[in-house]
Amino acid sequence: MKFAIIKERKNPPDRRVVFSPKDLKQLKTNFPEAELVVEASDIRVFKDADYQQEGFQVSDTISDADVMFGVKEVPLDALIPNKKYFFFSHTIKKQPYNRKLLKAILDKNIEMYDHETIVKQSGARLIGFGRYAGLVGAYNGFRALGLRDNLFELPKVENLKDLDEVKSELDKITLPNIKILLSGTGKVAKGAKEILDHLKIKEVSDALYLTSEFTEPVYCMVDVMEYSKRKDGKVGDKWAFYKDASGYESNFMPYAKQTDFFIAGHFFGDGAPYLFTREDAKDPEFRINLVADISCDIDGPVATTIRPSTIADPFYGYNAKTEKEVAFNAKDAITVMAVDNLPCELPKDASEGFGDMFLKHVIPAFFNGDADGVLKRAKITEKGKLTKRFSYLQDYVDGKE
Repeated sequence: MKFAIIKERKNPPDRRVVFSPKDLKQLKTNFPEAELVVEASDIRVFKDADYQQEGFQVSDTISDADVMFGVKEVPLDALIPNKKYFFFSHTIKKQPYNRKLLKAILDKNIEMYDHETIVKQSGARLIGFGRYAGLVGAYNGFRALGLRDNLFELPKVENLKDLDEVKSELDKITLPNIKILLSGTGKVAKGAKEILDHLKIKEVSDALYLTSEFTEPVYCMVDVMEYSKRKDGKVGDKWAFYKDASGYESNFMPYAKQTDFFIAGHFFGDGAPYLFTREDAKDPEFRINLVADISCDIDGPVATTIRPSTIADPFYGYNAKTEKEVAFNAKDAITVMAVDNLPCELPKDASEGFGDMFLKHVIPAFFNGDADGVLKRAKITEKGKLTKRFSYLQDYVDGKE
């Protein structure tokens, strides 16, 4: 079987890659029978020469490969028929802007595997860039704080070499006595927590957080059962919530009244209650004045996130009274960081981490008959049709949704 690392063609350019030269070498060591080729690219964080140095073929032509590994969506005219493709397709939630992509995948008889659909039997994701989104998102939040309040100046992550350099920049700053709330417990939230812990910010319980003021910066990490509650007043159940959240409402306002800086690292599911609404943000006791929305659901559970921001221009302000965008440092504005492609700012570390996970959880399936069912669960299309697991996308493909 021949595997190809494809060139990223989506704009704006994404410098990440599924396998670093080191990880690709490990793949060859683990599975000597694997054939490997790297499509030439002038934007990748690792140079073509880095792969050649490890003994890999770099070519402008990869049409003889069986399996194509990429990161972002592949342009329709670059899709090679009758191949297996792995990339983030952004179609499984019926995203309107990518309907044509899924249709083209079916028309070209492509076997599609989305990185988001590579999951355990329980449905938990096996691979992703979540940790790096959390790391960069939290850092960017502190960068916004420093710039807005003239406290310190952190450089952009994209101008730093790697995660070690990111952390060394954080070592230079001193924080005021702020209260920080971090939502979520998954890879994104844990990435953000890594930054908070590196800064030696004290973690406190939600009970203490909600009832006390402090003489040092502190943070509280909350899960869905803290910021959501059952409408009938009974004790909530996290797993029942994930299956059906219709009986729940937000319990976020007690936290909003005690928080200066909110880092949104949670996963937001269909039907779940919003954390806070635009009306909530108008409450005189609403204290949050800085939001790093790593989850970045537009006009969704975090009402201040009215649009995604960009790596080039990462911050904007939200005026709660007018519900309009203002300058990020405007008087009485809630400062928002809502970059929706955060791992792109740390391409080397993100690629190496992603490759490690892919080597561990996905590549063995090609050589052990998919013993754990990883490929079977992840497969969206086969022989020009949607697989049974993803048949719910048929109306989307047909343009009926």
